Amino acid sequence: MNEILYSASGRVATITLNRPDKLNAWTRNMEQEVRQAMREAAADDGVRAIVLTGAGRGFCAGADMSLLQDVVERRVHPLPDTPAAENPPNGDATRADFQRQYSYFPAIPKPVIAAINGPAVGLGLVIATFCDLRFASEEARFGTAFARRGLIAEYGLAWLLPKVIGHAHAMDILLSARMFGAQEALKMGLVNQVYPAEKLLEEVHAYANMLADQVSPRSMRVIKRQVYEAMFQTLGQALDTATEEMRASLQCEDFEEGVAHFLEKRAPEFQGR
Repeated sequence: MNEILYSASGRVATITLNRPDKLNAWTRNMEQEVRQAMREAAADDGVRAIVLTGAGRGFCAGADMSLLQDVVERRVHPLPDTPAAENPPNGDATRADFQRQYSYFPAIPKPVIAAINGPAVGLGLVIATFCDLRFASEEARFGTAFARRGLIAEYGLAWLLPKVIGHAHAMDILLSARMFGAQEALKMGLVNQVYPAEKLLEEVHAYANMLADQVSPRSMRVIKRQVYEAMFQTLGQALDTATEEMRASLQCEDFEEGVAHFLEKRAPEFQGR
């Protein structure tokens, strides 16, 4: 049974977690389907941006209860990590760090945008945080949950969350595992913007289409890689990378088109080359 929906409209692909009766609680099958959908969107030259959202009232309420019961009974992890060598969605990923379970989102060479329509808790928060951008409904709720289950910060969240929202905010929500709302998430920088529930998908798709239609896909691909690689670099290394990438950009068709459409005052026709 499919536990996600995949669709493409124009240059934007949408992946929808589709267990609305369970607030899209995460399963092994859903994990495999999302990974395959990300791989498909990454490989499709017609897709320039990816939206990840949930059906019904939730984004993802965390791991399915049956998985948690399995943990209690067997004392084994319900969703073991995927080795880096195991066929990452984007074969061009530059680091093994970004070929692991959930951490492969940064290796997708296109922007991945979370449209958080409801609860994003535990594993759901991990998945949302690994997206490049996050937009939330006013009804969205957030929480780590781990410490209140006798667990720890999973799937690299202890590494990523402080980079997204800062050390103090990360320690607060990891240690307390308290629930908080969309406006607090916006204030701490966890989400980029908050919209009324009925406007969320419309606004997110408008943003995704803006990226797809007005921005060089090659530029987005390189910039995304620069940003995530910079997490492991010194300032000097980041400057060296920027110099190399700038030289390469000046030889590309998208640079020529970027100048031409600006001077000719017309819509761009970027080809991603």
